[in-house]
Amino acid sequence: MPWWPVHPDHIGSLLGGLMLELQPPTRHDWTVQDKVYGKLSMEPFEAGFALTVGIAYRRALLSAIHGAAPTWVKIENVLHEFSHLPGVMEDTLDIMMNLRKVVFTLHVNRPKILRLRAQGGSVVKASDFETDADIEVLTPDVVLATLDKDGVLEMEVCVERGRGYVSAEKREPEALPINAILLDADFSPVKRVNFHVEPVTEGRERLVLEVWTDGSVSPATAVGEASRILEDHFDLLMDFPEISPQEEAAERDDVRPRTELNENLFRNVDELELSVRASNCLKTANIRTIADLVQKSEAELLKTKNFGKKSLNEIKTILGEMSLSLGMRLDPEELERLRSQYERAYEA
Repeated sequence: MPWWPVHPDHIGSLLGGLMLELQPPTRHDWTVQDKVYGKLSMEPFEAGFALTVGIAYRRALLSAIHGAAPTWVKIENVLHEFSHLPGVMEDTLDIMMNLRKVVFTLHVNRPKILRLRAQGGSVVKASDFETDADIEVLTPDVVLATLDKDGVLEMEVCVERGRGYVSAEKREPEALPINAILLDADFSPVKRVNFHVEPVTEGRERLVLEVWTDGSVSPATAVGEASRILEDHFDLLMDFPEISPQEEAAERDDVRPRTELNENLFRNVDELELSVRASNCLKTANIRTIADLVQKSEAELLKTKNFGKKSLNEIKTILGEMSLSLGMRLDPEELERLRSQYERAYEA
């Protein structure tokens, strides 16, 4: 059989055809980009991959981007959401709904309390909040309430960072002020995401992604954060080092945190300065020591008869003062080791 020499310029194309490597997209372009809307195109994708990537981006953008939202409000002379303030046209529920329309940018990673006081025949707007460098009101024209000449509105609002949608029923702040009302919090700055796939050439596709935000985060920033979130999820599966079962067990032992000696674990719950109701509930649940108590979750305690959130907050406060918390996982062997260590220290 005759042998035909191959020209060097053709070697690359031949190898590329043999390896059949998947070609990732190499170009992107923001065809529209402003503060609240962006349109991004990425290409070329191999057939089917544009749809896969579009679905992943849409999911991450709608559920995982961090933002700021009001989480509770305290209105002077209002005891609950069904109260009505004299001289104020709106009901308390209307004011709460109006608060949720306000868009905030929080520049710190801690909750921020905003205060507002208005009186006498005026329209109260979001711009009336007293702000500083830590927080910005992006929708100052949102109307919160309308006052007549004798009306007075004084309130405090807590703005926090978070992600997704968290209903008031699922929130349980540690130190909620008296008469404060929890709000449903929509933290997501991304309001809408669309995408579609267009053919480019034979076997190649273009992904067109549209993103709408509330202005607290730009579409480009939101897409960048979504990319990092997706990358973090796939990083775990980038490499599978081969380790022996013995090495894996040793690694788990090294990572597992050891419980520090806390002598309070071995005290009887009767020694705690609890209310009569909370103390009786713990006896009903057969919880004798603080070690028994800290291994219970909040949900487990709330299932105990006559045990409510007031008793729960009371117990959480007392445990916090001891550097303990509910939901701790105490290994029985580790607990016995601590007990022996405590008894030896006590005898010494």
